[in-house]
Amino acid sequence: MVELFLLTLHAFLVGSLLLGLHRKVMAKLQLRPGPPIIQHLIHTFKFYFKEVTFPITAAQPLYIFVAWLDIAIWLSALIISQVLKGSLLIIMGIYVLQKIVEHGCGLSSGSPYGKMGGVRSVFSAAAEVPLFAVVATIYILTNSLNIGDIINYQLAHGYLLFKLPLCALAFFILLISKSPYSPFGIVKGKDIVSGYLTEHFGLLYSMIMIADSIAYYVLLWLFIAIFLGPIALSYPLTLLVMVVITIILAIINSLTPLLAPHHSVMLQMTLAALVLLDLLHRILW
Repeated sequence: MVELFLLTLHAFLVGSLLLGLHRKVMAKLQLRPGPPIIQHLIHTFKFYFKEVTFPITAAQPLYIFVAWLDIAIWLSALIISQVLKGSLLIIMGIYVLQKIVEHGCGLSSGSPYGKMGGVRSVFSAAAEVPLFAVVATIYILTNSLNIGDIINYQLAHGYLLFKLPLCALAFFILLISKSPYSPFGIVKGKDIVSGYLTEHFGLLYSMIMIADSIAYYVLLWLFIAIFLGPIALSYPLTLLVMVVITIILAIINSLTPLLAPHHSVMLQMTLAALVLLDLLHRILW
């Protein structure tokens, strides 16, 4: 139990600092001083101690439940990926549950902006579900969906990053879509205030920020474990690669405007279609 708490604390702290680094790099590229790297941590603790308020239009208990569900989803993904080295298919299934959080957050608040973010979350799911083609392609190549087996396969045969570049690109697009100020971030774009998070305050918002930190850490670790397997066995190298990926994501997001919802989905679906074609090619030939 203590080890699980320490792992959760570690994922939260590292994820928060990386998100802070992301904001700092974006600010520098946009010729702004930017907030300190610990800003995400500061905001998380600030909202944790603020008064919890409930909009008159909020649909309780769903309004409260979705924040707890958000943390439960990413804690489950953290345990399955790093403690159990479990199935990649289960983790992707857990990831899809995130859409329930986004949709529930938006609709439960009663805010028109939140509802728009919730609707967009369902719309964007069409671009993310085909990522299961990535999982299928990895299985065909490695004969396993167990993360430990995938890492061991790369120890013997080399990085999947070079063997499955399209799959790596599809997963990297997923990282972009889940990073702050993403061109694919249509569910909480500034055109709809804060999207599905518009009416969440205080402790509930702090819980969602904690879940975001853990989610960012888990997704980065999964990318490294799946496509750069041997590096995941070295803690210093893993942290270094996480920092490098975060800087790359910040550069992309700072130079790319928010896409229109249909453009965002169409671009991701096009990449997913390429992955599916690659999968069919491997099955048939």
